[in-house]
Amino acid sequence: MDTNNGSSMTDFILLGFSDWPQLEHIISGIVFIFYIVTLVGNTTIILVSNLDSQLHTPMYFFLSNLSFLDLCYATTIIPQMLVNLWGPTKSITYGGCALQFFFALDFGATECLLLAVMAYDLYAAVCQPLHYTVIMHPQLCQKMVLTTWLGGLSSALMLCSLTLRLPRCGHREVDNFFCEMPALLKMACVYSKVMKITVFTLGVIFLLVPLSLILISYAIITQTVMRIKSTARWHKVLNTCGSHLMVVTLFYGTAIYMYMKPQNSTSQDEGKFLTFFYTIVTPTLNPLIYTLRNKDVKSAVKRILCVEKW
Repeated sequence: MDTNNGSSMTDFILLGFSDWPQLEHIISGIVFIFYIVTLVGNTTIILVSNLDSQLHTPMYFFLSNLSFLDLCYATTIIPQMLVNLWGPTKSITYGGCALQFFFALDFGATECLLLAVMAYDLYAAVCQPLHYTVIMHPQLCQKMVLTTWLGGLSSALMLCSLTLRLPRCGHREVDNFFCEMPALLKMACVYSKVMKITVFTLGVIFLLVPLSLILISYAIITQTVMRIKSTARWHKVLNTCGSHLMVVTLFYGTAIYMYMKPQNSTSQDEGKFLTFFYTIVTPTLNPLIYTLRNKDVKSAVKRILCVEKW
């Protein structure tokens, strides 16, 4: 049998939540609301961080990059998802699937690294306050962000090229709501040890290593915070740490469960809802967590609105 015949450039079918047709309209409504909140919330953070001079700090430079990532990540997935939920067909072209797969990997891997960079920034601010401006100078911040983007790009290029080369033997049904790697790997009709080793290695580099660095940073931050005598500064540090920790828990927890576990140990229905959580819910919660729990952002919004009103 010529297994390469199944790898021709034909349309794919995104099954999504077709097993629960009665829930598709409800899910589409929820996703649409989440997308609007994602667009408004993350755009607000980007604008406020750039317009308010008091927020021209490394923390908000990284935060605006995180918001831009979330905007790109959500836009890569949600519009096509809504088209399939609302329309009669659930197809996506080969090129569209490849682009969606590539950009979702790129933005997701970049965010993994960026969250670790943000943890280091927080460590420097709390544990080295007198040397913070020297440590986190603008050139270093720009280089760190550039490194995260290049790291995400390189991993996406590697995984995308390896995955799309696998023979599919005519399989066209992607059992997920977007072209994600676990679902695409299940379409392959051959076992690839190279692919398995590559996925595991990149999972360690982009998930376990950043998470370990974040936890180490927070352990040191916790020790430092316990020695702070100023109650106001103590609460401010805990508020910032709490916001970052919520993002980390939401993002890494579901991603590690999906990518680091053996594929056969996770049911496809369970996988869809976990994927829904870190692709749809997390980009929506990020701006809410950082704005509703952050007095600096709320004060900056008020200052900008007052200037516009004046």
